[in-house]
Amino acid sequence: MSQDVDSTTPVVPDEGTPALAPFKAVSVRDVDPATVTAGLPEGDGVEVAARHVFGNPDAEICVVEFGDYECPYCAGAAPVLHELVEESEGRIRLVFQNFPLFEVHPYALTAALAAESAEVTGGSEVFWKMHHKLFKNQTRLLDRDLKLYAEFVGADPERAAGPAAQEFAPLVQADYAAGLASGVSGTPTLFIDGAAYQGIVDVPSLRRATSGSPVAPRKRLFSFL
Repeated sequence: MSQDVDSTTPVVPDEGTPALAPFKAVSVRDVDPATVTAGLPEGDGVEVAARHVFGNPDAEICVVEFGDYECPYCAGAAPVLHELVEESEGRIRLVFQNFPLFEVHPYALTAALAAESAEVTGGSEVFWKMHHKLFKNQTRLLDRDLKLYAEFVGADPERAAGPAAQEFAPLVQADYAAGLASGVSGTPTLFIDGAAYQGIVDVPSLRRATSGSPVAPRKRLFSFL
């Protein structure tokens, strides 16, 4: 039996995830937080809200990704990170933080705003649908595309792009500031329980890194509210 399709719901075929050679997570820089002034609060730490959590919120291991919706390597990392969480039986959770490289990716910031709007207007499940939709359509991120994706996933298209989406800018700015303070300079940058991960971004490598294999120690510069 075929499933009825609501004629009011737009059909949005995906371009798909790019095929990439094996790649590593981006290395972090050593940063003196006192020198980072891009909207950071005072002190040597940055508290950010863990708004986008995939997996068990109480999982013992937390993987944080700072990502950019126009970055092909972030698109390649997305299914890897989700598989890592899904196969962990509740041991691992993923937190996504925005780090749009707006100087080289002209649509990364507006895509991040659209993703944030999906969380606010549709909830966590809708956010993750939008998250994957954006990564699978990286060459189609104009405002009209963002509104179409928002409608497709069940978010409010009128708040996904244009002036209305600017209300979500402080959320993206907070993520970006936390990234700067933690030495993030490119994407994808990954932290496992606050320690920078700089290995290959594939399931076997990340599985080893989250199962007791040593990760290079690093001062944790951010924490979650």
